[in-house]
Amino acid sequence: GDPLSLSDWQRAEPDAIMIINTNFFSPDNTILGLLISDGQIFGQSYTNRGGTFAVQNGVAAVRANRTQPYQGEPLEQAVQAFPLLVENGQAAYFNQGDTEINRRTLIAQDTEGRILIMATPFLGLSLTDLSAYLPTTDLNIVTAFNLDGGGSTMMAVSDMDYSIPSFDRVPAILAVYPRE
Repeated sequence: GDPLSLSDWQRAEPDAIMIINTNFFSPDNTILGLLISDGQIFGQSYTNRGGTFAVQNGVAAVRANRTQPYQGEPLEQAVQAFPLLVENGQAAYFNQGDTEINRRTLIAQDTEGRILIMATPFLGLSLTDLSAYLPTTDLNIVTAFNLDGGGSTMMAVSDMDYSIPSFDRVPAILAVYPRE
C-alpha cells in the first residue's frame, strides 16, 4: 500500500540484483490479483485470466491461471497480472481492438525452465502485437504474461547499471537476489 519510486525501492532492497514492477493496483495502492511475499498472502487470486509467477520449494515457474489456477497451495513468492501473452509456445492474446502502444513489462519461462524478465524502455508494442511477436523470437518462450506496464514500468539491473525509472510510484515489486 506504500508506493515507491524505483530509487526508493532500490534503497529499500539494496541486495537485489534486479527489481521490476509487478501487479496492477487500485488508486488507493492496493494490489490487484494475488501477491505472496515470503509466504504471506495479499490480494485475491485471478483464476480465469492472466498468469502467475510463483516460487514453490525454491523452484520458480510461470503459469497460466486458466489451466493452473492458484488453489491455496503453499507458495514462497507469487505475483499475478494479465493478460496472458504466450501459452504453450503460442500467442495467447488476440484482442484486435487493443491497439494501445505503451511501455510493457513481462515475465516468461522458456523451454529450459529459465525465467525471463523484460521491459520496454520507451513506447513498446500493443499487447496483441507483443503476444504475436514473442513466439517468433529465438527465446523459446513457453508461457508469458504482462505485468503492470505503462507509467508503472520500472526495471533496475544492478550488475549492468541499467535502469528504467517509472513515471508512477508503485506499491509492489519483484526483487531478484543472488543465490547463496
